[in-house]
Amino acid sequence: MSEQTKNLLGGSYNPDVLECLANLSNDEVFTPPKIVNQMLDMLPEETWSNPELKFLDPACKTGVFLREIAKRLLVGLQEKIPDLQERIDHILQNQLYGIAITELTALASRRSLYCSKYANGKYSVSRFDNPDGNIRFVPTKHTWENDKCKYCGANKSQYQRADNLETHAYEFVHTNSPEEIFGMKFDVIIGNPPYQLSDGGAKASAMPLYHLFIENAMKMSPTILSMIVPSRYFTGGKGLDKFRAKMLSENHLVSICDYPVASECFPGVEIKGGVHYFVWDKKYSGDCEIMTFRNGAKESTLKRPLLEKGCEVFIRNNKLVSIFRKVSERKEESFSKIVSPRKPYGFCGDLFGNWSKYQLPPMSEKNIENGVTVYGLGKNLKRIKMYTRSDYPFPKKKYLPKYKMFVSRNQGSGLLGEPLAEPIFAGPNEACTETYIVVGLFENKEQMKNCWSYMKTKFFRAMLGVKKNDQGAASGVYEYIPIQDFSKPWTDKELYKKYNLSEEEIKFIEDNITPMEDK
Repeated sequence: MSEQTKNLLGGSYNPDVLECLANLSNDEVFTPPKIVNQMLDMLPEETWSNPELKFLDPACKTGVFLREIAKRLLVGLQEKIPDLQERIDHILQNQLYGIAITELTALASRRSLYCSKYANGKYSVSRFDNPDGNIRFVPTKHTWENDKCKYCGANKSQYQRADNLETHAYEFVHTNSPEEIFGMKFDVIIGNPPYQLSDGGAKASAMPLYHLFIENAMKMSPTILSMIVPSRYFTGGKGLDKFRAKMLSENHLVSICDYPVASECFPGVEIKGGVHYFVWDKKYSGDCEIMTFRNGAKESTLKRPLLEKGCEVFIRNNKLVSIFRKVSERKEESFSKIVSPRKPYGFCGDLFGNWSKYQLPPMSEKNIENGVTVYGLGKNLKRIKMYTRSDYPFPKKKYLPKYKMFVSRNQGSGLLGEPLAEPIFAGPNEACTETYIVVGLFENKEQMKNCWSYMKTKFFRAMLGVKKNDQGAASGVYEYIPIQDFSKPWTDKELYKKYNLSEEEIKFIEDNITPMEDK
């Protein structure tokens, strides 16, 4: 047996070089072999003994998916193809295919699978007639329509580049007919696609890409589809409403393995909202097995519908489902009714110091008697307040006369039960930029303080977890929280009794929601 064949079988991977690679970025993350094998463990056992199945990784980075599949097929096909070299040739030349995201990752993937960056080289464990083998990379360009790529939405000013520069135009999603790339049908499509591209907006503003890989994979009508992707689409995400509705309503998801803390999958990588991998089966229709992993262990498992009655998002935490059902049965008005939309006063976040940009007069750093106080961000991104006259041309004035709270539009990281940042308790003639949203309006300070007592409860923040799974805390995340009578303050004990929560449900809230200290 050649040394290259031993490598393919795993005999000399100690340590595994693919465990040691640094990630390209938070958007293009290398998948650890351990996670790949956990994903492969979810596929039907008979997958590994069928010599007719064809596998595709549409977003190869290191070739780890194809390599680990090859190892399993080498064992599973031993009886059907006893000769080792014949078995290797059959698997590599007839069953495994990949589309690399760059020329460099194509070379790396071939090295992982063929033990040679050239599939027709002397060191390749299976000799092909061409240097690419079945792992291709074709430089692809964006197709511009109205300064945006019609396939991925990339901004022309950012991504129209010289031919020798990376354009982040991925072949698999820059086509209406992905099945024509290899001209064949694939039984299993599996991988870890690029997650997002900067959209040319504010810092950290980006548009998702991963859903395009999933949608094009579905166009190819595989039997099995499995990918590891961000979990943000469960409840939100820019431009993901139709995608979420499709994924959650078709009942083809067999299982979801959810990691609220992404670094447990990808060490050293922070992905707000966490990640998950799933198994989608064209032939399956039914409830989905939801498994949540935290602190290196399986925290919970529950087979349930992806969509609860009266809920348009996926409730991520299994133990929160029964609480949601009890609360929603009462059909109370939503707390989101008293939460403002973005830009409650019509001011952008960079208002201070950019008055002419918005054709508005400047404000003062000194207090103005009988004027208006405006809270927002200074040029150093520190929170400050400025002052202006009462006749200032506010684009929106609805929230000026009443008592209200200014609550940060970004809160925490999306983990269940995080404390809320102390709001600004604002009175009449106080306003804010879009750094905040408004919670109110109240007739007096007492009602405002009573509302805050409710928001601090563990019950409130547990219900916030129905829809909030990243740092975003705009009005929509409060949708499934019931509103209360704010003529009085609220405690968890009162809320547990009102909604008839069981001892088990109360224990879940008490154990998982961080208490908030009074200040």
